[in-house]
Amino acid sequence: MPDNKQKMKAYWKKNLMTLLFLLLIWFTVSFGFGILLVDQLNAIKIGGFKLGFWFAQQGSIYVFVILIFVYVYRMNKLDKEFDVNEE
Repeated sequence: MPDNKQKMKAYWKKNLMTLLFLLLIWFTVSFGFGILLVDQLNAIKIGGFKLGFWFAQQGSIYVFVILIFVYVYRMNKLDKEFDVNEE
């Protein structure tokens, strides 16, 4: 049993590291690009829209959806690595 407990601790640690990394990206895109750096990003235009405005309105949503797929992919990989997958 002690080996299983260590295995689950390692699994949980990798899970938390994945979560922290994805949350850091989420925070950077939503708060950093959408609020803090909006003036600097507004100097760049894409398709006639200022980049800061685009991140605040559309870009952050796209990044959030991508992060969901990255999390699912990473967790499936982690589940297989630790043999706790559902398949």
